Amino acid sequence: MSRLVIMGPQGSGKGTQAARIAEALGIPAISTGDIFRANIKGGTELGQLARSYSDRGELVPDEVTNAMVRDRLSQPDAVGGFLLDGYPRNAAQVTELDAILAEHGVALDAVIELAVPTEELLERLAHRAAVEGRADDTAEVIRRRLDLYHEQTAPLAATYAERGLHVPVTGTGEVAAITDAILDALRAHGGATG
Repeated sequence: MSRLVIMGPQGSGKGTQAARIAEALGIPAISTGDIFRANIKGGTELGQLARSYSDRGELVPDEVTNAMVRDRLSQPDAVGGFLLDGYPRNAAQVTELDAILAEHGVALDAVIELAVPTEELLERLAHRAAVEGRADDTAEVIRRRLDLYHEQTAPLAATYAERGLHVPVTGTGEVAAITDAILDALRAHGGATG
């Protein structure tokens, strides 16, 4: 069983790698961003709330995100393991995730952190904005999100390192090579089966 988190700033390839790793391990990739985007597209109340924050480059409030993750982790496909992408993003969410997992009598196996130089992140995000036409990928919003990541989420790596869960991986190079590096690092860590 694998209960994993993948961390990294926007543009680090988290979503791509989460899907590839989850498929390799036979577990669901659970992306808070995808859930928010689906709600935005569907015009739900949560989607409208999420859009009001994302359009400003701000993060959706913890209580909304926590409730969504709690619900998602209680679904049958997540019982045997999962890969969380985009959560936790701050210390309060780490505490909440610990509580959610404790309620299920389980714990995390590993926390993958993708490291990518800032200049490469900016290039990737500018390219994504041009190709996908994402309204939330303006230069100002991108810089704000990277600042928020470095302020709130990057410090979580130290928290997870203290717990012996941190698995750092370089997120540059060919997609398949990065996937292989992540799987190798998880095997070496003991956080993956399969």
